Amino acid sequence: MSFLARRATAAVPSLARSFSASARRDIAKITLVGNLAATPELKATSTGRELVEYAVASNRGPQDNRQTSWFRVTAFVEEGPRRDFLTSLPKGATVYVDGDAAINLYTDSEGKTRSALNITQRNIEVLRRPSQAPSE
Repeated sequence: MSFLARRATAAVPSLARSFSASARRDIAKITLVGNLAATPELKATSTGRELVEYAVASNRGPQDNRQTSWFRVTAFVEEGPRRDFLTSLPKGATVYVDGDAAINLYTDSEGKTRSALNITQRNIEVLRRPSQAPSE
């Protein structure tokens, strides 16, 4: 066997080696790019914990047949500069949101089973802020 062939086979990692040392965790990730439907709102849960809720609108399709999907996002952000930044974002800001996604089933007031996509924010980046109309 040539020197290059031996070196190539020595560089191939063992297939028995595990990819990660951490425990397996099933998780659904989602990435959204869209515009804020309104300024994010601070809300309190029944346990007294505070969270920030907002909606992101994402468009698809050609200009003459554009369709919009709306996504509700929840962020658990401790009081401080990060929460202040999030709650100060204006309606129309283009954001990049990275989060965890889960489908929850519930029964509505008419007894029908419904589903909702819940997104919990991990990271948010502002891509563009809406331009301000000039003051007269």
